[in-house]
Amino acid sequence: MFRSIQTKIVAIFILVLLSIVTVLGAFLTTNIVRFYNREFSVMMKQVFSGSLVSEIEKRASSDGVSGIAGIVGSYIGPLGIDTYRFYSILDANTGNVLITSDETKSRSLEKSDNIIMAMTGKTGDIVNTEKRYMDYAVPISTNGALSYIVYIKDTKNEINSITRNVIFILLEALAFAIAIAVILGYFFSKTITKPIRNLTKNAERIAMGSFDKVDIIDSKDEIGILSNTFSYMSSTLHDTIEEVNSEKTKVETILQNMTDGILAFNLSGGLIHINSKAKDILNRKFYDDITFDNFFKEIGVNVSMGEFLYMKSSAPIERQTTVSGKVIHFTFATFSIENKIGGILVVMHDITSQQKLELSRREFVANVSHELRTPITAIKSYAETLIDTPQSDVVIRNRFLEVIVKEADRMARIIKDLLILSKLDEGQFELKPFEKIDLGLFIDGIVEKMFFSAKAKHQTLQYKKIDDVPYIISDADKLEQVILNIISNAVKYTPDGGIIEIYTGKGYKTVYIKVRDNGIGIPEENLPRIFERFYRVDKARSRETGGTGLGLAIAKQIMDQLGGSIKITSTYGKGTEVTVVIPA
Repeated sequence: MFRSIQTKIVAIFILVLLSIVTVLGAFLTTNIVRFYNREFSVMMKQVFSGSLVSEIEKRASSDGVSGIAGIVGSYIGPLGIDTYRFYSILDANTGNVLITSDETKSRSLEKSDNIIMAMTGKTGDIVNTEKRYMDYAVPISTNGALSYIVYIKDTKNEINSITRNVIFILLEALAFAIAIAVILGYFFSKTITKPIRNLTKNAERIAMGSFDKVDIIDSKDEIGILSNTFSYMSSTLHDTIEEVNSEKTKVETILQNMTDGILAFNLSGGLIHINSKAKDILNRKFYDDITFDNFFKEIGVNVSMGEFLYMKSSAPIERQTTVSGKVIHFTFATFSIENKIGGILVVMHDITSQQKLELSRREFVANVSHELRTPITAIKSYAETLIDTPQSDVVIRNRFLEVIVKEADRMARIIKDLLILSKLDEGQFELKPFEKIDLGLFIDGIVEKMFFSAKAKHQTLQYKKIDDVPYIISDADKLEQVILNIISNAVKYTPDGGIIEIYTGKGYKTVYIKVRDNGIGIPEENLPRIFERFYRVDKARSRETGGTGLGLAIAKQIMDQLGGSIKITSTYGKGTEVTVVIPA
């Protein structure tokens, strides 16, 4: 019924008028009644003031009730006695009517508060606007005793008649005012609702994408200003949408034609974008059901949304797995919206061909290692025999033969490391059943083993716990091999008197081990290749220290099998920090 603004405005007008008339009617009727009650009381007091009461009492003593009636009857005009008002002479003891000017109205006479008051000897002049009548009672004494009561009563019929006339006039005025209110409200509201309807139509056109049919309202009031502002907003919005669509088209074109697959996820884990290359790589029928955690768990990538929400570093995370027979390298990075993490961008790169080349190279190294092992063993055996054989120039022979044995041992270590790598590559390197490891005691044991190696170079080797570290479940032997290799490298490449510190702590569902030294460090350009096989930063120095160039490669492979990771940061000339991350 009141859905339109126009109807509501008209209704408001009518309600306002009704309220005004109601309040005015109540005010007028109340004040009329009060006025007549006040006038009646004043009139009675004026009449009965002075010597009239004394005169009535003298006549009452001589002539009784008839004398009282004679005197009161002479004051009919001042008392206002008429068809609505009458007087009665009452017995002061019983309150019964003795003489009255209106027999009919006196029959139903009730003992009002004023009559009761007069019966006690006091003038009954109480004004009560709530009653249906007005009255006034005067006590009359004869011979010192209360004998009669002069009682004046008004039925208020005249007042009621006047009140009804006032109300009728107000109702007529109300009806006339409502008619005017409806007419004025209609035309007044039309000046508001018509511009609003036009604005609504304009908004509907804009919602449907039509920006060129916006109506302009020629008005100088607030509605006109709103309309002009809306028109300007429409024009600006149209230009902005065109610009956004243009940029969106450019970005989509770039993403769709990239050689790498692109996936974008929001913070809820929902997929918000996927390009055609990603669809080719994934080879799925449906993409609507993809969520971050479930999807990467499904394809065997060890990553979760929590790592990005809780990690302090903004560096990308890299993972690798096989999808539909293809080896895919994943790079995970966060993107920001208004200086907050808005989601995760995933770049998928098909490295199947590179992996095949790498696999061929690894197979070649394994085959060569197997072929070299037999002659190396023979060389070592002959060298040991020569050392035990007495000769004339024993000192020189022994020195050369010791070198042969040393190099043979070194080559044996290379072959051993190559075999380990080969087994790791082929997945044939069997892990022992995982066991519960107290990391603190575990590191203490490793530090104890490396103590004398560090002491020989006057180095300080110390272990520090950052916080309480939980137990881990892993292969203790393989993990020890990794940590020993890292600490051994730190001892080798830290000058005499240097400091090597080991830290343990916990992160988000992980435990980390850090080995930090103040050694020679690694140049920044060499860091990306530090885990490659046979790669040495300083080949001459590596050979002097007995390094094979395979230790870190083995350590990385082992950590991959243990479900962890290894990371190296270094500043050349200042030192190196190696971080091993293990699932908690």
